[in-house]
Amino acid sequence: MEEHERGGGTLPAITTAPWVAAVATAIVAGIWDWRYRRIPNWLTVSGFAAGIAVNTLLFRWPGLKAALLGAALGLGLLLPFVLIRSLGAGDWKLAGALGACVGPRPLLSILMVTVLLAGVMALVMVIWSGRLKRTLVNIVRLLAALFSLRMPGQEVSLDDPHSTKIPFGVAMAAAVLFCAFFRPA
Repeated sequence: MEEHERGGGTLPAITTAPWVAAVATAIVAGIWDWRYRRIPNWLTVSGFAAGIAVNTLLFRWPGLKAALLGAALGLGLLLPFVLIRSLGAGDWKLAGALGACVGPRPLLSILMVTVLLAGVMALVMVIWSGRLKRTLVNIVRLLAALFSLRMPGQEVSLDDPHSTKIPFGVAMAAAVLFCAFFRPA
């Protein structure tokens, strides 16, 4: 949330509290996604509720508004990727929960760092598994589907049992830790 002032000074503990909820949610999600390749609903719902509660208690109406806008932004930006089956629903709900914790502006930073980290992870995994050629062919298929305004085939979605899947929740957890550590004081 924004810096809040009282008597000329800022209240860093208050502005840090929403990040504590985000970091806790992200760490547990990252561990679950790494171990089980899924993020459970109990975690995303708890993270969402914690974000709403913390921000509403600390900042009243502006906090509730920012938490709801953050959640809507995370869910809205990633929904197209869930619909074309290139992102799991758990990852999508995690973005909403983190948005409820930190609000819309910090969530944009988290998502940008997440995309960069996931891209690096994907590149390493594709090269490591020897699937670079197949991946490049799938990218061409995905772009062709995009430009022809049709859904891509199963070979470029999460439904393909042979596809290399990136634990997006791990990338998002690392991004939250990075953004929490390097956020403006």
